[in-house]
Amino acid sequence: MPGSEPLPAELLPPEVPSRLPPPPPCKQLGLEGPTTWGFASVFSSRLSRKSASHAEKDDGAMAGGEGYRNPTEVQMSQLVLPCHTNQRGELSVGQLLKWIDTTACLSAERHAGCPCVTASMDDIYFEHTISVGQVVNIKAKVNRAFNSSMEVGIQVASEDLCSEKQWNVCKAFATFVAHRELSKVKLKQTTPQTEEEKTEHSVAAERRRMRLLYADTIKDLLANCVIQDDLESRDCSCMVPAERTRVESVELVLPPHANHQGNTFGGQIMAWMENVATIAASRLCRAHPTLKTIEMFHFRGPSQVGDRLVLKAIVNNAFKHSMEVGVCVEAYRQGAETQRRHINSAFMTFVVLDADDQPRTLPWIRPQPGDGERRYREASARKKIRLDRKYIVSCKQTEMPISVPWDPSNQVYLSYNNVSSLKMLVTKDNWVLSSEINQVRLYTLEDDKFLSFHMEMLVQVETIQAFLLLSDLLRRPEWDKHYRSVELVQQVDEDDAIYHVISPALGGDAKPQDFVILASRRKPCDNGDPYVIALRSVTLPTHPETPAYRRGETLCSGFCFWREGDQLTKVSYYNQATPGFLNYVTTNVAGLSSEFYTTVKACEQFLLDNRSDLAPSLQTL
Repeated sequence: MPGSEPLPAELLPPEVPSRLPPPPPCKQLGLEGPTTWGFASVFSSRLSRKSASHAEKDDGAMAGGEGYRNPTEVQMSQLVLPCHTNQRGELSVGQLLKWIDTTACLSAERHAGCPCVTASMDDIYFEHTISVGQVVNIKAKVNRAFNSSMEVGIQVASEDLCSEKQWNVCKAFATFVAHRELSKVKLKQTTPQTEEEKTEHSVAAERRRMRLLYADTIKDLLANCVIQDDLESRDCSCMVPAERTRVESVELVLPPHANHQGNTFGGQIMAWMENVATIAASRLCRAHPTLKTIEMFHFRGPSQVGDRLVLKAIVNNAFKHSMEVGVCVEAYRQGAETQRRHINSAFMTFVVLDADDQPRTLPWIRPQPGDGERRYREASARKKIRLDRKYIVSCKQTEMPISVPWDPSNQVYLSYNNVSSLKMLVTKDNWVLSSEINQVRLYTLEDDKFLSFHMEMLVQVETIQAFLLLSDLLRRPEWDKHYRSVELVQQVDEDDAIYHVISPALGGDAKPQDFVILASRRKPCDNGDPYVIALRSVTLPTHPETPAYRRGETLCSGFCFWREGDQLTKVSYYNQATPGFLNYVTTNVAGLSSEFYTTVKACEQFLLDNRSDLAPSLQTL
């Protein structure tokens, strides 16, 4: 098809002048809580830093033509023609998925230097439809490489050539595996340059962890939660039998459907899946449905030229304004296999829009006894997980309430959000050094709605020992006077725990404070990664607010540990200060109080005194 192959992107010089010299190693810690502020001295430092940064950016742009560009970045632009559209004159999501997969694969192969295959795709939320005559702009780049797999970030936008308007369509993360026939692939690491690249590189490890835990998350929810439904109370005469929506279709994999190694394109399989899912959804609503979400899925095995792919789809459940369609793909070779190979399964959410683009009310579905009822109830569980994942993982940090309710169905995503929020704070490149006392450094950052502070110190302790000692919040009252007492409420798993913390009153407040805190810890994913302890507030029904305490909250705080040498660790503490701590934080930032410094030195002494005295429960990490 003309225009279906993107032109290779021009590689520009990957190096860009450094914005600032790296700060010398130092020291840090503090207390929990987020904030906003403003001081003339810090402001002037930040403005002068910004001016220098902008000047260096301008110099880099002149030296490199267009400036820095990620060496793995690939761009594709496609004009939407009538042959690409559905019955509404909008770009078929199946065609879009093929373009997305092609662009992402080219980016992965540019980094790997060898053929790559699609391993998985994270949730995709389609925010905008694309009409015939508009342009689709797709950009993909490798966020991080692991051993033989890599995460590719994809951004999709649409453009109206007449009005010059542009819309965000979706954002996706795909995992690709480098593949050679005769040798094992060991991928080189990516080197992030910009703040955005450093953030994506850091958080990619958390997304990878969440993917690996995804199947267990579904199983645990279905096993431990009661899925309520009202099947018995519904009027069966107004329900559509699920069997009426069943679709089965077969596709023969031909050379145009596969890469140069004969493996079927993942995007082509996704397009075929979207086709049968759309037919199943149409049979329920008797209208033209719109695909809104594709749930995270994995390719379980390869498919090659000559395979017959059997695609099956059925509506699992219909809610008031949306329906879930399950799709299964199996492969076989004519006369060569006695059993079909399971290639992939996915769940897609559709809506039906009226003339005003508002979702219509859908008819109820009547599942078949047995497996049909099981799929019906599982769809309800997946809907809850989708809402949790979209709410906690996909939204901006500033749009979240400080304390999020904790329950077993969202624990993986809250843990992800906890760690990734801290990693994003760490990778900010506009921290300003406010003070330094005896090699203890205090940095500040005014960003969006928050004032954040960051303290650093060097300690003569092995990195793993410092990490294990500070992971145990039960021992924090030994060095931090802001922790009067700590109770372990729930040991969620090996890496996550929930604590109830009592803190003394601050300033003129008559009541002491209490916190319910989720502590999430992570070991390094690769060399150069820090050990991480992330802290944020959650709510538990077993620990409601009480008159005896004023409930405090922390949005994003925690520790990072970097190995600087034998028996030498850089300990860094980060905190986004909440309004309740604003006066306390700004007093320390302005140099009117030395409590931050005193707390840091107490932490250092605690680490030195206990570096050979680790709790047995933590030594097994």
